[in-house]
Amino acid sequence: MPLPYLFIFSLLAAATSDALGLATPGSTKNIIGAGVTPAFDAQFPGVNGLGVSIAHVDLAVGGVVPLHSHPAATELVLVIEGTLTLGFISSFENKVFVNTLNRGDIMVLPQGLLHFGINSGNTTALAFASFSSQNPDVQITAFALFKNDFPTELVAKTTFLDAEQIKKLKGLLGGTN
Repeated sequence: MPLPYLFIFSLLAAATSDALGLATPGSTKNIIGAGVTPAFDAQFPGVNGLGVSIAHVDLAVGGVVPLHSHPAATELVLVIEGTLTLGFISSFENKVFVNTLNRGDIMVLPQGLLHFGINSGNTTALAFASFSSQNPDVQITAFALFKNDFPTELVAKTTFLDAEQIKKLKGLLGGTN
């Protein structure tokens, strides 16, 4: 018989168990001003093999979910509190789609496309992001370029960025030159 905690959890803080932490605000005291608490297959085994997952997203005023992609999933964002500006870049002609969302608004972010979120309001924002995969993977563009040992000269040649700016970003994000 399956264990019930593998398949059921509560998003309410009043629940007897918040083992996943989805009812608890994530810490926004970091460089991006955002906290993300995932309920992917590693945290919530009940979604394994079902092709769905969810994450609790908190953003401080001015907080950012940096430009990133999910190679393995489409994302649907539901704003619970606050105001978010969300956008993505299409793979056709690199057209940018940007929308400002308020409480109760949703936006879909297509699989694999670069996208971002910004708390553009004057209060803390809360959203839930659901995914079409139990493990959507994430690749944050700035981390992929600057939080690693990718040689500065190669980053400069492949991105047309100035080497000094690359070194500054690598220093900020923990990469090596």
